Parts: sequence; C-alpha cells; structure tokens
Amino acid sequence: MQLPLSWPDRLIAVLDDGLRALGGAASAARPSPSEQVIDATDLSDDERRTSAALLRVNHAGELAAQGLYSGQALVARKSETRAQLHTAAREEGDHLAWCAARLDELGGRPSVLAPFWYAGSFCIGLVAGSFGDERSLGFVAETERQVEAHLDDHLRRLPAADRKSSAILERMAEDEAHHGTMASLAGGTEVPPPVRRCMAFGGEMLRRISILL
Repeated sequence: MQLPLSWPDRLIAVLDDGLRALGGAASAARPSPSEQVIDATDLSDDERRTSAALLRVNHAGELAAQGLYSGQALVARKSETRAQLHTAAREEGDHLAWCAARLDELGGRPSVLAPFWYAGSFCIGLVAGSFGDERSLGFVAETERQVEAHLDDHLRRLPAADRKSSAILERMAEDEAHHGTMASLAGGTEVPPPVRRCMAFGGEMLRRISILL
C-alpha cells in the first residue's frame, strides 16, 4: 500500500507539476477528441486566426485550472478530497495537452502571460482550500459551472468549419460538468454571491487578456 505523501513531498510534487504544465511537458492520458474527426475542410486564414485565438484562451484557462487544483489539493484536509482534486487535475491536464496540440496545428501560440495565469490561480486555490474542504469543493463546482458557460460561448464563436476544435471543446465541457457534479456530491457548499461575482470577473479578465496576449 502506498503511504500518503508528507506536506513537503506534496509541495515538491506541486512544483514539479507546475513546471511541467508551464514548460509544455504535460501529456494527455486520453487521446484528443480531434483525432476522431475526419475533416478535409481547409480553414481560411481568418478562420484559422479566430480558432487560434479562442484556443489560446482555453489553453490559458487550462493552465489556470492546473494551478487552482494544485493549490486546493495542497491544503486539502481530507485525503479523499485531495484524491478527487488530483483526479480532476489529471483530466484538466488532458485538456491542456489537447489545446496545446490544436493550437500548434492552427499555427497559434500560447498566452505570453502563462506563468501569471498559473501562479495567480495557484494562490487562489490556496485561499479557497484554506476555508475547508466543503467550501473548497463548492469553489470547484462554481468554477466548473462558469467554465461550462464559457465553453458554450466559444463553441458558438468557433468557425463552423473547425470541427476538430469543436470536438475538443465539447469533450472539455462534458468533463467540466462531471467535475462540478462530483464536487457537489462530495459535499461542496454553495459559494456566496459576492465570491461568484469576483470569480466571474477574474474569468472575464483572463478571457479578454489572453485572447490578445
């Protein structure tokens, strides 16, 4: 039986995960949904730029998710909560790798503020986790609810011809819904309205800035 990691060991693991995510070394455990799409349609230059900009936003968002879950897991009280957060983070890692690969295919680039998105979200995760597991899981549920709405918006904005990117975002939305449901079932408490508004504001800032930078 594997012994639980000590706090210093968990901190080292978190630092390693962060470096991997920011360095582009994170790999997906699941194949990209885009691989199942047979798409012979060539995108125009404008369509390619639009898709690349939207994928850059989602790549930044997945970096933020990695930081957020890592921060929450680091200070989680219960091993069950920590395991649930790590499971969600691994699936978010798949999303990160899928977005990075598709972004490269489109000739795009990641956000130049990638370290900021990760570090800022990691700090937010530490704060959310410090209020206890129930509130931390409630924060996860609300985060995923807002991310679902964001993904629905991007699915409407993607060029119709870009079926590969659509397949990725559709699978991401399914996973986010699952993460939110599991967090609520695990005892997550509802986030107060002022906190929800602050979360929405932070998410909007990430989207507005990363689509340009």
